[in-house]
Amino acid sequence: MVAEIITIGDEILIGQIIDTNSAYIASELQKLGVAVYQITSVQDDREHILKALRDAESRAQLVLITGGLGPTKDDITKHTLTEYFEDQLVENQEVLQHIEFLFEKYISTPISDLNRRQAMVPSKARILHNAHGTAPGMWIKGKAAVFVSLPGVPFEMKQLFQDQLVPKIITEFTRPVLLHKTLITYGLGESAIAERIAHWEDSLPVHMKLAYLPNLGKVRLRVSIRGTDPEALQDELQQRLGELKMLISDILFAEEDGEPLEVTLGKLFRAKGKSLAAAESFTGGKIAAQLTAVPGASQYFRGSLVSYATSVKSGLLGVSQALIKEHSVVSEAVACAMAANARKLMHSDIAVATTGNAGPTKGDSKSPIGTVYIALATENGVFAEKFTMGNHRERIVQKSVHKAFELLQKEILKY
Repeated sequence: MVAEIITIGDEILIGQIIDTNSAYIASELQKLGVAVYQITSVQDDREHILKALRDAESRAQLVLITGGLGPTKDDITKHTLTEYFEDQLVENQEVLQHIEFLFEKYISTPISDLNRRQAMVPSKARILHNAHGTAPGMWIKGKAAVFVSLPGVPFEMKQLFQDQLVPKIITEFTRPVLLHKTLITYGLGESAIAERIAHWEDSLPVHMKLAYLPNLGKVRLRVSIRGTDPEALQDELQQRLGELKMLISDILFAEEDGEPLEVTLGKLFRAKGKSLAAAESFTGGKIAAQLTAVPGASQYFRGSLVSYATSVKSGLLGVSQALIKEHSVVSEAVACAMAANARKLMHSDIAVATTGNAGPTKGDSKSPIGTVYIALATENGVFAEKFTMGNHRERIVQKSVHKAFELLQKEILKY
């Protein structure tokens, strides 16, 4: 089964906003066994949208559209869909009641006729309830494909996608089984890995694929398999993965099922019943931000103390000024003290700490830019590792966050 995604909005094409909707939709469709053939972004223009709809229907069985559903004149998706399907707009009473409810309970400005106009939908559309917004989703059957129009606001779209659209895709379409497994490697580049596993990769059957996903010091190897028998596919996938692991055992760090490492970490900490705290310097709270972006983080994550300034490390965090003076603020000793004190202050089982030079200047440290120390404090002791992360500030920070998560994963798996 093949799908296409169309995003509508001038703001995407001029770079005013980043199209995160397409990435989310494509990722979720893959989980359902739906392959995305093409993603297209078009401006708020009638002819441009009509052409995109025609082209998509010629290639796909499912076409998902986001954006252009607002109350203002530049939001023309509904009108263009009505023209495409030779339909007319009608007022949907359920949508109207929901809009009036939202304004009465959550919106301070008075409701206007412009807002009520969002209850006007194509008569051929089946409404997908948008619990968090005024623009409903719409499901319309075309001659060769089903068209689904979704709101452009990301949190509205995601909730509607999961609650309303996923069940309909499952019941309305026959889909293949699609399984993924990702191996995370460190210490070898993409091309070197490709040379090492070339024979294994060449032997893969046509229903299996390998993708190389290099990013910030690591290479993820995603193996995908497609078919109809879930048990047989799982057995075949595990057999092939076993062969691959033997070839890369010296650089293999972890496995994942296509989810971010912070999600995997949360599952592991909750399963082990352990708590986590952080003391961050140059990472500026990014460890905490990524952990707490995942629902349920409060079950294991105590918090983070962002001790960006040296005075805060010695003051609030309690790192000895003598220790800082002797070893420098960017050092193994200070990183270990930060982790140990954070663990004690926040009464956690494990604590992680970061200190380093992200540049462009050296600040209070004499260490070269890119020098990073990441420490872990556990019930078994405290240790730190030194890394050299290059000279690009943003990459230094994000690579360090990734490395902190990797060290945490390795540690929590010991319990």
